[in-house]
Amino acid sequence: MNIAQYLDSTYLKTPAQSGLSEQETLQKDIDLTQEAIDHGIFAVMIRPDYVSDIKNYIKERNSQVVVGTVIGFHEGTYSAEEKLVEATKAIADGADELDFVINYNAYLKGDIETVKEEFVKCTWLCLQHHKIAKWIIEIAALEDGQIADLTKKISNWAEEKFSEEELSKIFVKSSTGFFETKDGKPNGATFEGIKIMLENAGKLPVKAAGGVRTPEDAEKMISLGVKRIGTSSALALIENQSTTEEY
Repeated sequence: MNIAQYLDSTYLKTPAQSGLSEQETLQKDIDLTQEAIDHGIFAVMIRPDYVSDIKNYIKERNSQVVVGTVIGFHEGTYSAEEKLVEATKAIADGADELDFVINYNAYLKGDIETVKEEFVKCTWLCLQHHKIAKWIIEIAALEDGQIADLTKKISNWAEEKFSEEELSKIFVKSSTGFFETKDGKPNGATFEGIKIMLENAGKLPVKAAGGVRTPEDAEKMISLGVKRIGTSSALALIENQSTTEEY
């Protein structure tokens, strides 16, 4: 199985989180991108501040590697308007795919209209610019029934508001990799959580992010039906190595 074509190779730490400078962070993104170019990895997933530089780097090398970025990251509590502003800039900078953190806190409080509004507005923006929209629901913050319900709601909203051919460009994604769990609970994709998402995503593709630490795990996720895997250890996975990285 060609795992590389399913992978979003990811580096999402800010300079403050990593203790690196802006230039050192950019260099990490460049190294990640060159690795993707060299090994046929589908996409790189980076912070919005670095999209323009990385898009230019890829263009200069005539590569088809896709550039993804994150919006409303990682808490998801930004307003729809704030997410739209961030997304508009990312699109202008050359992002091909935008991974939005859905406002799962609003969902947990029962404020479904807020969640629907941001989903519809931000997805519409992406589709108007021929971009992929992925919606992170943060499964570690949800119970199984909530994973099913929120995934189903996103699927229903997508079918209600967008065309049949556009549905393949709207993903439901499991995790940010930054959610702090208790008692050793996984903060990324689990087979159980992904199965629930797949059962309720309807015609929408599913992305498993975080927690995929072996080539066997990656192949199992793909066999279950996921269309993309987010990982900070893409090279290790395609070189048939295990990893201890959280994301």
